[in-house]
Amino acid sequence: MSRILAYTSPARGHLYPLVPILLELRDRGHEISVVTLAAEVPALRALGLAARAIAPEVEARALDDWQGRGTQQRLVRSVQTFAARAPHDARDLTAAIEAEEPDLVLVDINAWGALAAAEQWGGSWAAFCPYPLTLSSRDVPPFGPGLPPARGALGRARDRALRPLVMGTMGRAFLPPLNQMRGELGLAELASTDDLLLRPPLLLYFSAEPFEYPRSDWPDSVVMVGASAWEPSADTPEWLDQIDEPIVLVTTSSEYQDDGRLVDVALEALADLPVHVVATVPAARAPAGRAVPANAHVVPFVPHAKVLPRAVCAITHGGMGATQKALAHAVPVCAVPFGRDQLEVARRVEVARAGVRLPAGRLTRDRLRSAVRSAMTMTAGAEQVAAGFTSTGGPAAAADALEGRLLSLR
Repeated sequence: MSRILAYTSPARGHLYPLVPILLELRDRGHEISVVTLAAEVPALRALGLAARAIAPEVEARALDDWQGRGTQQRLVRSVQTFAARAPHDARDLTAAIEAEEPDLVLVDINAWGALAAAEQWGGSWAAFCPYPLTLSSRDVPPFGPGLPPARGALGRARDRALRPLVMGTMGRAFLPPLNQMRGELGLAELASTDDLLLRPPLLLYFSAEPFEYPRSDWPDSVVMVGASAWEPSADTPEWLDQIDEPIVLVTTSSEYQDDGRLVDVALEALADLPVHVVATVPAARAPAGRAVPANAHVVPFVPHAKVLPRAVCAITHGGMGATQKALAHAVPVCAVPFGRDQLEVARRVEVARAGVRLPAGRLTRDRLRSAVRSAMTMTAGAEQVAAGFTSTGGPAAAADALEGRLLSLR
């Protein structure tokens, strides 16, 4: 069969959704190699995948968007990070291609230099995107602010006016350094942010309607493959088996963004309700200055797959991975976005009527308590989203697309 090389940015939220596709390809007889963040290499090897760490220069450039003031400045800081990593991940993937001699390269959409290196290589390649696509459309608002879909002529005029402002700011932040690097590789310049997404011959997109907004102008290169709920296997903690009450799961980002306040407020808001709070804080600080209530556990990690079957609501930071995991289990969501793509994710939760959206700037005990109660009534919307994810075909459909379009195996 074929040799497939996968390259990710240093983010668990980008690696984990990809893993089921890699396992599906492995089970079909393909030889898989993965270049990803160093901390996850042992886990991938335990799954039987060949894995090595990305270049340390890539991991060294951590996201600092949480230090920005306002949504637009935080987005700019994010894209500046990806642009700063680009020369390093371009060299890293080029070296991996030379060493592995793959038949197909699969690249994280946020590894901008690696995307250019795959294009310059000239062999079969594809990209994957685990967050709402920034791709412009006449049918959806410009990416970033989390605007609701347009209604009528006035709404469409709003989108036309804002799109060049929002996307132009992002483009000015990363296109010059990215185009300089592309020029060094002998590649044509990108004219816009959309160009970055349209270069891959195939783009696997981890979403589906009704969570994703309907579009009449999807490019043929985009294939939606639903949500991915994969996470590392782990034993169920004893304390989880001893919980009798319905569970409310609280998540914070796996990449630091100063969102620990969400856990603090959730513990206070739900302390006297007949629920048990399970909060995971992989990169945030634990609650400070006071004891955790009797109806709560706060841990760095617990497998969400062990919690969600018993959950009545998930309070998420608006991260695509955590939010889609909950919805894939038909658990309604209270999304509290702090930045990054989270404003877009939270709005999609609201529009799909699969939960509620509470901006971080309005996060208080009483508002969160009320939002959670409202979200708990929206199971029907969460079930519709779960069905939409399932209908895509998931990892099998992704593997079919890679084989059929790029490996000519179907």
